[in-house]
Amino acid sequence: MNTIDTSHIRNFSIIAHIDHGKSTISDRILELTRTVDDRDMASQLLDTMDIERERGITIKSNAVRVMYDADDGETYQFNLIDTPGHVDFTYEVSRSLAACEGAVLVVDATQGVEAQTVSNANLAMNADLDIVPAINKIDLPSAHPDEVKTEIEDELAIPADGAVCVSGKTGEGIHDLLEAIVFLVSPPKGDPSAPLKALILDSYFDEYRGVVATVRVFDGSIKKGDILRMMQGGEDFLVDGVGVKHPAEALVESIGVGEVGFVVTGLKDPEAVHVGDTLTMRDEPCDAPLPGYREAKPMVYTGIFPIDNKDYENLRDALEKLHVNDPSLTWTPETSVALGFGFRVGFLGLLHMEVVKERLEREFGLALIATSPSVDYHVYKTDGTMVEVRSPQDLPDATRIDRIEEPYLKAKIIVPPEYTGAVMQLAIEHRGITTDMIHLSQKSVEMRFDMPLAELILDFFDQLKSRTKGYASLDYEFSDYRASDLVKLDILLSGDEVDALSFIVHKDKAYALARGLCDKLKEIIPRQLFEVPIQGAIGNKIISRSTVKARRKDVLAKCYGGDISRKRKLLEKQKEGKKRMKAIGSVEVPQEAFMAILKVDE
Repeated sequence: MNTIDTSHIRNFSIIAHIDHGKSTISDRILELTRTVDDRDMASQLLDTMDIERERGITIKSNAVRVMYDADDGETYQFNLIDTPGHVDFTYEVSRSLAACEGAVLVVDATQGVEAQTVSNANLAMNADLDIVPAINKIDLPSAHPDEVKTEIEDELAIPADGAVCVSGKTGEGIHDLLEAIVFLVSPPKGDPSAPLKALILDSYFDEYRGVVATVRVFDGSIKKGDILRMMQGGEDFLVDGVGVKHPAEALVESIGVGEVGFVVTGLKDPEAVHVGDTLTMRDEPCDAPLPGYREAKPMVYTGIFPIDNKDYENLRDALEKLHVNDPSLTWTPETSVALGFGFRVGFLGLLHMEVVKERLEREFGLALIATSPSVDYHVYKTDGTMVEVRSPQDLPDATRIDRIEEPYLKAKIIVPPEYTGAVMQLAIEHRGITTDMIHLSQKSVEMRFDMPLAELILDFFDQLKSRTKGYASLDYEFSDYRASDLVKLDILLSGDEVDALSFIVHKDKAYALARGLCDKLKEIIPRQLFEVPIQGAIGNKIISRSTVKARRKDVLAKCYGGDISRKRKLLEKQKEGKKRMKAIGSVEVPQEAFMAILKVDE
């Protein structure tokens, strides 16, 4: 495995829209090449996390080496990288493509070209990769591969002559796909005798071995005992071991030019290794670092607080370890009057937020509360300075604000023509501006909008799917910051502001959101022995109110008769007690209340 010629190496990623069958095709490749014994085969073999298998999605890219005996009598080394399909994890795809010379573009034979298909194809073209189209799920009765070939040519400008029709479920066409990879994907280039130059694609923290980094070698080679340097981080370390995933980890003597493998750094500091950094020899460094890939910028921010304040340091350690595996994660300490000490954490999107919170709870045994998500606002004050506001609590006083700018996205929606009216109406409701509409074919229209990110993270995607019966697909990228008429909406419980329930909203939508949120909280907050008013306020102005009625104790139960004045005396006594309760009573806010903002329309 270590002496193979570079002309017999093929590095490729499998890219596609979500749920088009990337992981299933990966399973069939592992099965056909005998990389995994039949008895060890399982569905979604490369999706190693429980949450991936439960949800049926790929969250982390996974690199595995397989050996393929081709029809020409030669044995080829395939370094296969299975990638996520959801728009939140586009950064994972860009990292994977930086390690490859080719990409297998999977398109569902029943769904055709969708939004992320276009986005991932553009990423591969911009990286100058050889693209092998694969039309999957041809075993389904509703498959129309010939029409999908036409879509690939018309919408992606990729020749469909070399497209391979496969079925990830039955294994049909997988052999033809492997042969196409051999002949259509270029072998890697590099100089084995040149100074080491390797790109860190991924990393994770191991309690016993320290940080383990996944690398792609472009020049030179790596073996156990080498002393390497990270060119941007400046950290030196002794290599404890090198190996490849098969898909179980297996140690090898060295990793050479064009190969993908892992390096055991032995470093115990999770912050020491930066994904995208270049590895080289300490004593014989290369001339310049590799360009790597584009950095991921968080789009959505939310407060994460431990239910037990004693877990604060454990949460910090967990975030640091998770950051090794997920470099897009950012966090800063935050304090809430209602929730205590926690962190304001930055995510790539709502799915990313859900996944990270679940990983923190599962992998590190933490009990957490997450507040409603917000975005990064640029607030220009009257003194001419600009501050970035990621939490409503950080918003300056309204009298000191000149203007507030919010992030806008370029959203791209591919939808059948009969749903264009519904999509346009939905975009208008979410302050979207239509910029273009392109008829890709008789069965699909590409609609482009400029839309505030704050609107998209509320309920846009769920409503898009419901209004188009699941046929629409969405892709988006950051555009710019634009001035908007925004205000801070506070929620008061019994007259006290709950800082964790505050959020920034457009002025035109403030009343409707406040009304909906108060009504929602009325259902969620448990009844007390005293009345709990729930109010929505902008500054000192109350704009909505709901009331959680008091739960009444039957103080007359012990009265079996007697004069009415005796009953009246007991009721007056209860009334006085309720007044004192209301003055000193505190309301416990359940976790569902902090996410109620996402479900106001339900």
